[in-house]
Amino acid sequence: MVNRDKLTGYLDDYLKISEIKDVSNNGLQVEGAEKVHKVAFAVDACLDAFGKAHQAGAQMLVTHHGLFWGEPVMLRGVHRRRAAFLLKHDISLYSVHLPLDVHPEVGHNVQLARLLGLEVTGTFGEYHGVILGVLGKTKEPVTLDELVQTLQQKLAAKMTVLSYGPRQIERVGIISGGAASMVDQAADAGVDLFLTGEPSHSAFHQVAERGLNVVYGGHYATETLGLKALSAHLEQKFDLQTQFLDIPTGF
Repeated sequence: MVNRDKLTGYLDDYLKISEIKDVSNNGLQVEGAEKVHKVAFAVDACLDAFGKAHQAGAQMLVTHHGLFWGEPVMLRGVHRRRAAFLLKHDISLYSVHLPLDVHPEVGHNVQLARLLGLEVTGTFGEYHGVILGVLGKTKEPVTLDELVQTLQQKLAAKMTVLSYGPRQIERVGIISGGAASMVDQAADAGVDLFLTGEPSHSAFHQVAERGLNVVYGGHYATETLGLKALSAHLEQKFDLQTQFLDIPTGF
């Protein structure tokens, strides 16, 4: 068991949420029970996740996509039902967006690099003053097909592949989620392959004309690894249970 404020204070510091500019209101978005025995993790703050967290006996839910994104939102309709469920069942909601993408230990991007056995060699991809992506190098050249097969097996997700670059892959750029608009920055970084989550029609011709390989691993799938890594970290750091709630969206 750990005190809610001690846990959220640790997360604030560990994830450096005050240092990273973001449209998400990162941190404790809804205050629940003071004593936390179990923390659930999910990609999205939604009623399905809230219900599963309650069924799992969690006093706190950590999500990548939270309920509050800078602008005030009226407590009406779905938003009201979501907030009401959390308050009724005394469940805290802690959300962390860009700080979890970029974290050097448990971040989505570095976890994807480790999943592929890459040596992290640097960073790239500026977004509103925040450097989002990691650059990685394979131990030896691999084919695009081999890399895609590894991703499909380990992420258990369907890949969308645009193959306009070299057949042998050594240099990989990674930005989880919806970073298709950063194709030019990936190409400028000199990668053989850009791995991100969600496909974009408007990026297609840029990929083809820049001669780049792009693998879209799914917005959801590429943003599960950081949550799982954070879950394992908290289990080791504190005397509490954790559980990842798998609620895929198909995107």
